[in-house]
Amino acid sequence: MTFDAPAGTESPPEAAVEPDENTQATTESAEPPAPADEVIGVRTGMFGVKGTGDTSGYGRLVRTINMPGSTPPPYGPVFDEIIAHLRLALAKGFEEAIEKIVVFRGELTLHVRREHLVRVAKTLRDNEALRFELCLGVSGAHYPEDTGRELHALYHLNSITHNRRVRLEVSAPDADPHIPSLYSVYPTNDWHERETYDFFGILFDGHPSLTRIAMPDDWRGHPQRKDYPLGGIPVEYKGARIPPPDERRSYS
Repeated sequence: MTFDAPAGTESPPEAAVEPDENTQATTESAEPPAPADEVIGVRTGMFGVKGTGDTSGYGRLVRTINMPGSTPPPYGPVFDEIIAHLRLALAKGFEEAIEKIVVFRGELTLHVRREHLVRVAKTLRDNEALRFELCLGVSGAHYPEDTGRELHALYHLNSITHNRRVRLEVSAPDADPHIPSLYSVYPTNDWHERETYDFFGILFDGHPSLTRIAMPDDWRGHPQRKDYPLGGIPVEYKGARIPPPDERRSYS
């Protein structure tokens, strides 16, 4: 048994349907295009191990080492608003301070040139339209293949007022591992910067007491760097004695 559709009730073909304003708005507010990756090196084998006589086939594995590239605008409604307010607050200094803008996996990252870090952080904290009052800490990253910017410091900022987040990323060369401290802007970074120094060797200029926080004072090297040996580290605890309280180092 078959049923014929009443006359005049056929739906027009999809190609002939005109998009309405709501459809256009949805299309325009879609996620920004993925940034083109920035290739910083090529890695062969598994885990970077060489000369082991590997017969598993992993020895011939070749992979590129990629960093997210700069994202073209628009970045998305909320991210566009943050960038617009920051650009207005920094005025002509915006292009000098911000190296690139990356939207990756739903996060906005501002790559800041290190000499402008403190100014950008103060603007993000104090500007009424931005108000990123809280820094959740700083962590380090080491990319030996990223020539001239091997060491990276990453800050996660949170706006309690506007319920938004943004990441700041700053790089420094291995030969000059200096980055301005944000202790004066976000005092909660005190121990976070000490930990990043301890494990990655980044020197935070202006920190009130940049000493090791996990490893002994006389420990050589920084254990979370990619060039740190994976094993066979000799025990480097010297003396193995805990001094009395009045002889311990002061952090004030």
